[in-house]
Amino acid sequence: MGEMDKGGVSITTGRQAGGDPIRVMLVDDSAVVRGLITRMIEAEPDIDVVASVGNGQLAVSGLARADADVVILDIEMPVMDGLTALPKLLEIDPDVKVIIASTLSLHNAEISIRALQAGAADYVPKPSAARDISGASDFRRELIEKIRSLGGARRRARAGRPIRRAAPQTIAKLPPKPIVLRAASTMSVDVLAIGSSTGGPQALLSLLKGIGPNLRVPTFITQHMPATFTAVLADHIARTTGLACAEAKDGEVVTPGRTYLAAGNFHMVVERKGVRQVVRLDSGPPENYCRPSVNPMLRSLAHVYGGRVLTAILTGMGSDGLIGGRAVAAAGGTVIAQDEATSVVWGMPGAVATDGICSAVLPLSQIAPFVTKMIGGTR
Repeated sequence: MGEMDKGGVSITTGRQAGGDPIRVMLVDDSAVVRGLITRMIEAEPDIDVVASVGNGQLAVSGLARADADVVILDIEMPVMDGLTALPKLLEIDPDVKVIIASTLSLHNAEISIRALQAGAADYVPKPSAARDISGASDFRRELIEKIRSLGGARRRARAGRPIRRAAPQTIAKLPPKPIVLRAASTMSVDVLAIGSSTGGPQALLSLLKGIGPNLRVPTFITQHMPATFTAVLADHIARTTGLACAEAKDGEVVTPGRTYLAAGNFHMVVERKGVRQVVRLDSGPPENYCRPSVNPMLRSLAHVYGGRVLTAILTGMGSDGLIGGRAVAAAGGTVIAQDEATSVVWGMPGAVATDGICSAVLPLSQIAPFVTKMIGGTR
């Protein structure tokens, strides 16, 4: 089934029954971790571990031979760490999808954000101890979901077919829904809301740089990320865009020109308090397996601001933001989505784009001009 090649990379031939599985390379300095993750993955009939290595150098030397669709890359490893290996892997195969796997420390969060900016497609928080991995159902679910989504996107991109949506194979085979646009609101915009997931940090920075630091309305962002990571992302946004961006705090008064990022493990919502609007952090149940979720944010903004909400749904797997987007549209607000060609995964934006609630479906580079034109009053 497998063999050790001359470069020290364990490469398997893969299971051939039942079609062509998504091919995964594991890169982690712990043989125990690699073994546990391998057993998780190979319990799935449509995914195969085709290479398992202990450092970044072995990953770089073995990627071409393994022909992996997805690389699960640890950060801290001997010989060559994950951040050093990442650009080398992407140079060998620009289409390969790299998932950063790291424990939830401030140091690893900072490195993971840098890795996402350097081209990693996504990340997954890894349990802090190897013994915890086998029993971590959330880790397993999230990892398998991201492998399927990103691996499927790579396969379709290489085949020259449009990337339709992140969904189980039985759904992905259905004909794509047509995109029917609705008219944008003619009301002035009082608030901007952005939802994103897989590929989101890169897309967010691109969009916010394009909008510029002189935005006159408050901006609310829900990016699927765990605690610690969101604080680092907020700081990174502030430093690279010039926007007054910070992780949202419970009870703070909404101020024009500020950018609020939902804190990991809390839904971010807005409510009226007298003549003011205040931010609330909600520890209610996850929606779409996510907390923070885009839906509670959008529902609350539609309730408070009515038709004066402008919402942009960026790249991400799943359909979070669809229910909230419907609330925005029903209140008379405007919803726009990133197009499939520029999305890492066209799940979230694809869900709203094909639901008939969008006023525009745009390449990422065209979203900032659309936003600034609708809001007005920006430099």
